[in-house]
Amino acid sequence: MSVSDAQSPARNHDAGETNTTAPAATAGAVETAGKGHRAVGADRAARELELRRGEFELAARLGHIRTITTAGATTAGSTAGTTQGRRQVTRQEIDRLRAAEGFPDTLRERVRTVGTAEGAALMPVSPGRFTQLARSGFLVPVRFYLNRYRAVVWLYLADELRSFAAREPALLTGRFPRPLRAGLEAGEDWRPRNWRGRRIGQLLRESGDPWERAAIAGCVLDPVQLAELVADPYERACLERLRPDLGHGRPESEAARTAVQRLLVADHPDEIQWHRASLDTLLTAARHTRPAPRPGDSPPHAGSPARRYDGTGPAAAPAPGPTGPAPGPAAVAHEPARAGGHRGLLTRLRVRRERAHRARGQGAVVRR
Repeated sequence: MSVSDAQSPARNHDAGETNTTAPAATAGAVETAGKGHRAVGADRAARELELRRGEFELAARLGHIRTITTAGATTAGSTAGTTQGRRQVTRQEIDRLRAAEGFPDTLRERVRTVGTAEGAALMPVSPGRFTQLARSGFLVPVRFYLNRYRAVVWLYLADELRSFAAREPALLTGRFPRPLRAGLEAGEDWRPRNWRGRRIGQLLRESGDPWERAAIAGCVLDPVQLAELVADPYERACLERLRPDLGHGRPESEAARTAVQRLLVADHPDEIQWHRASLDTLLTAARHTRPAPRPGDSPPHAGSPARRYDGTGPAAAPAPGPTGPAPGPAAVAHEPARAGGHRGLLTRLRVRRERAHRARGQGAVVRR
């Protein structure tokens, strides 16, 4: 495994995952689960599906395994029975997966992650070419981890790498396009941004609570940006209580925490602008639903029914405007190859260059 373990978006060059990393078929919906649903916990479900715990979590995150959230198991301070509750899997879902052709190998392969060396061999390209494609945003990480030297190691879905190689053979050989080389020489690296976009997109699809969705959209903004957009201290406190843990746990050492923290905060002007717009849109929707809790307010009722993520549609009707991770290069990586071959690629590169110029002009305004 190499640089990272594990939707702004993959080098969509125009999009941000926000939906860039997860297959379209995995978009999920939060639904009420009937009382008749028998469910088991995540550990037991993983054993019955013959998956390691990390594989199970990734499969659920990508929508390959439909989960429910039990009622009354929300995080302290939560304003509603939302996706922060304890995840379970119904017996019906386990039976469906076990009856699928090729079980369990097919399910395992869908969530198999690889690093740089193994990923390059799959495509196949040299490790150097693989890193160029990843840094340029064409390959979107699904996870990351810190190795023993506290270096970030990015991991990618094997299925996505094979699909990209089949769609974009022109990018696998020959001289790397000059605009992309210029970006790499300037230190451009889309991997953190694309991972953030993908992760936020996954969380938004799983959540049906307006305040939780607003907290997800704003979790990658630094405190100064957040305070500019959310002047009410009670609303900021509510968003902080519902803030998701994008980093999957807290590293033990201070150096490791610092390394991970750098990956959790939006750091590019157009990415920041996108998340600000998303937060503004979702915050407006949340305020129309109910106000943020104030001191003395009664706690939320825990009697709401369990909610199920069944992978059939959007988690909630999104408010108008941006609601996902900032657009990024990954879009190109996740689009079918367009007619026109190199001409289509050059057109996308020209559009990307023009957008970069506009983003630099907007960056000064965002920073002020």
